[in-house]
Amino acid sequence: MRRTLPLLALPFMILPIVALAAPPEDQWFTVLLDGRKIGSFEAKREVRDRTVHTTQTLEIELERAGVKVALGSSESATETIDGKPVAFSSTSRLSGSETRIEGRVRDGTVELDTTTGGAPQHRRMDWPAHALLPEGLRLAGLRAGLVAGTRYHALAFQPSSLDAAEITSTVAPPERVDLPGGARTLHPVDQVLAFPGAPMKTRAWVDADQTVHKLTLPMMGVELILLACDRACATAPNQGSDVFSRTLMPSPRPLRIEELAGTMRYTLASPRNESALALPDTDEQSVVARGTERIVTVRRDAQARKGEKPAAEDYKPNDWLQSEAPEIVQLARQAAGDATTPLERMRRVETFVRGFIRSKTLDVGYASALEVARKPEGDCTEHALLVAALGRALGIATRVVDGLAYAPGFAGKDQVFVPHAWAQAWVDGRWRSFDAALPGFDAGHIALGIGDGDPWRFYAGLDLLGRVELREAQSATAQQR
Repeated sequence: MRRTLPLLALPFMILPIVALAAPPEDQWFTVLLDGRKIGSFEAKREVRDRTVHTTQTLEIELERAGVKVALGSSESATETIDGKPVAFSSTSRLSGSETRIEGRVRDGTVELDTTTGGAPQHRRMDWPAHALLPEGLRLAGLRAGLVAGTRYHALAFQPSSLDAAEITSTVAPPERVDLPGGARTLHPVDQVLAFPGAPMKTRAWVDADQTVHKLTLPMMGVELILLACDRACATAPNQGSDVFSRTLMPSPRPLRIEELAGTMRYTLASPRNESALALPDTDEQSVVARGTERIVTVRRDAQARKGEKPAAEDYKPNDWLQSEAPEIVQLARQAAGDATTPLERMRRVETFVRGFIRSKTLDVGYASALEVARKPEGDCTEHALLVAALGRALGIATRVVDGLAYAPGFAGKDQVFVPHAWAQAWVDGRWRSFDAALPGFDAGHIALGIGDGDPWRFYAGLDLLGRVELREAQSATAQQR
């Protein structure tokens, strides 16, 4: 029997903040993926009343399995003339779903207003010490200079994810770069952004004033390239790019149902010999490093190990898991019925969500749990977020997993692992997985990352797609007996 599963939404294309040092008031870039034009990027900078206002806007169009997906993001920042943060905002759009974040920085704290799926929230958070926004990063680059070999560090705050990542920048010797408007001699600056578990490497080519004219960063094994050009060039018709095939990982052999019902051992490796291949270690998945390879053992039945126990946040609502919303609370009670134990409640939630989301479609993109409760449609991400939110509404700690799931056949491909999403819940002293988009969790699931439903954190794990291959798949059930 051929098993199919929905492809999870493509990553939000929210670029890391780059130090657009004293750029023109309005600078345009064309956006290329694997050599094909997929969108535009606009950068603005304005100085008024001794404050600097910057805005970076990205609009792209991708395809997955023949379905066009429009993605957009815009980040703005207000800073003092000497680079101190004052305020920021972020807007992300994916297939009709919009998330807005606004923050005001004062005395080491941030007043936040967020809106996801039409549900507003207000809260306060600490501002990361020494974190910078675009103008502060620009000034840090100017202080460091462009002498080849220069290396400097900065802490960049990301409004879209509400956290900070350290950037290590290294200046390379100048080189000739071809641009749509003609070749120029520019200074390459290599940057490593230390995102937890998935560091990102980028390269920016800047002029003597440190204005960026070209930027490259990885996406699913290929390069995303931004090239400075005029507005007509940047907004010219897109060519489109179907990245679906890049997200599929061939299995070295067919996997039998009885194998998946037990324990599997996988050998994963990076063709680029990347030693920093980070995979989560859970109560269902153990990871052992062997050089640049990772030996990953996946058990269908979770075992109480020395894994990470729930944090207080794993029980609470957030922007994407609105577990205190009346609609979510009502569905949770309806799903759980008269079940009394956490395990039985989560099993009933899994079954309920599988039937509740009637329309299995790729058109949604990435919807919050509340959006799904109000409009039950979507793919595996919508199933995973609703399961996690209903669990929290029942007082059970949950989290959201991104990874790969085995499919004997999918979209014309045989024996592949497909990007997938599911939920984990803390029951009986261990993290146990629940997959409402499929008949359930089995040993054909490989976790790449674990988060709280926030798409930025969620897709950090999928940065491994295109950079890792599956070399061996062995049944380990018999070896354990």
